[in-house]
Amino acid sequence: SGFDRYFQIAPCFRDEDARADRSPGEFYQLDMEMAFASQDDVFAVIEKVLPPVFAEFGKYNRASKAPFTRIPYAEAMEKYGSDKPDLRIDLTATDISEFTKDSEFEPFKGAFVKAVVIDKFSGARKFIDKVIADVEILTGSKTYWFKVDENGELVGGVAKFFASVKDQIKTALNLQPNTLVAISADKKLLKAQKNAGALIKAFGYATDNHIDKEQYAFCWIVDFPMYEIGEESGELEFCHNPFSMPQGGMKAIKDAEGDVDKILDIKAYQYDVVCNGVELSSGAVRNHDPELMVEAFKIVGLGEDDVKAKFPAMYNAFCYGAPPHAGVAPGVDRMVMLLADVDTIREVIPFPMNKRAQDIMMGAPGFVDEKQLRDVHISIVKEDN
Repeated sequence: SGFDRYFQIAPCFRDEDARADRSPGEFYQLDMEMAFASQDDVFAVIEKVLPPVFAEFGKYNRASKAPFTRIPYAEAMEKYGSDKPDLRIDLTATDISEFTKDSEFEPFKGAFVKAVVIDKFSGARKFIDKVIADVEILTGSKTYWFKVDENGELVGGVAKFFASVKDQIKTALNLQPNTLVAISADKKLLKAQKNAGALIKAFGYATDNHIDKEQYAFCWIVDFPMYEIGEESGELEFCHNPFSMPQGGMKAIKDAEGDVDKILDIKAYQYDVVCNGVELSSGAVRNHDPELMVEAFKIVGLGEDDVKAKFPAMYNAFCYGAPPHAGVAPGVDRMVMLLADVDTIREVIPFPMNKRAQDIMMGAPGFVDEKQLRDVHISIVKEDN
């Protein structure tokens, strides 16, 4: 086309589950792509575009200035319990597993244990129980707590299980009087981290002195793992975007060959831009090298023939010698949702579908007769019982 960079407002159609920040089926993106661009080039463009738009047209007139905070994925999960942290909240998680590994309390014993320290806390037991219950409904996991009273003693909740390490835990967490400590624990690290993230958001939103709400707090999540072990399959899978460039290129792939631990250490040039706990967009530096693409897919069990068969358009295009390129595509609907300060994306979509992807007004999806199916060469085959 002759253009080395462009942007477009692109309608997208995906088979995705509905949630507060996602509409099933159709949505729009501010899609940007640049040739001969690095990750930093993409960041520079976004950091010029988003803050003034949010500051001028949003409900709040404050927005992060460039450069946005950059948080590696591993740090985001460990510190915030989420890869889309709400930086308006000043609460973070701290690992206290070394103090609980030999605990008499079975949920702590040998588990990953994360503590969220909420200082200057004055809430009643009823308030604690409600927030904890809300988190447990959300996560499907048990969470725990104890308090430091006005005399500096550990009281309530699971305090008795920290009696033997009272001084160490107070020092490690810098606990002051009138502090609540919310705790997550699980044998799986990721689950413990995510539960801690749920505690951070729940208590952050519920306590006025731990959130600076009236602003747009942007950050970049960077250094996503290229691969992960699938929870259901138990096998190596792509973690985020299979077409992103692995950091270290071909050398990183070849050096890790056959070594699962090394493979899991490979990072990708993948990034998310996050605002107030909402992922506005994922982006990546594209893996434009067809040879490297084939090697990257071999790790998840797909050979060269599979890549050519499943992704012919992309593979063939890159064989012509596409330049290095990178991009990002913030969701327009999500940006409007944040600008309007509403709880769900359905509030800013003219004709939203319900959670079952049904358009009630249009009666869609509806019945399709046999002739219509034949016209588009589709047949419906019923499975034998």
